[in-house]
Amino acid sequence: MTEPVTTGTQVPTGTANKVFPPLDPTTLAPQLVWLTITFVALYFLLKKIAIPRIGGVIEERQNRIQRDIDAAEKLKDEVDTAMKAYEKSLADARSNATAIARTNHDKLTAETDRERAAVEAATNKKLADAEARIAETKQKALASVGEIASEIAGPVIKQLTGKDVSADEVKRALNPGAGE
Repeated sequence: MTEPVTTGTQVPTGTANKVFPPLDPTTLAPQLVWLTITFVALYFLLKKIAIPRIGGVIEERQNRIQRDIDAAEKLKDEVDTAMKAYEKSLADARSNATAIARTNHDKLTAETDRERAAVEAATNKKLADAEARIAETKQKALASVGEIASEIAGPVIKQLTGKDVSADEVKRALNPGAGE
């Protein structure tokens, strides 16, 4: 019979290092050499490649910012110039509109005054004509009052007194100064 074969892993005992390898004083010198080589290589890589690229990017960014600021100032100056021109044209338009309104107002006032004067003149003429007709009618009425009174007075006296009075006597009685 053959012996049974067993397989397995055995951990060596007694040969294990009791110190953590990075802190082992026997490997400190090579670790320091490699640390120095790594940092020197990293320094030269940063100095020759990364920092110039970063500096270029920063410089390009500063240049772009400065160009944008210059463009913004130029646009601001253009806007200020355009704004001044707009305000000037607006002021000119206002003064022009005011002048036109004043001219139209003066024209309308003059036209209204002329029309009012014409209407007043026509009204005054009609009023004078009416007053003249009234005065003429009044004069005629006053002139015929004496005749009417003398015509009416005779029959009234006859009815009241029963005497006949001649027209000449009635006229003399109504106009005492006219017969002499």
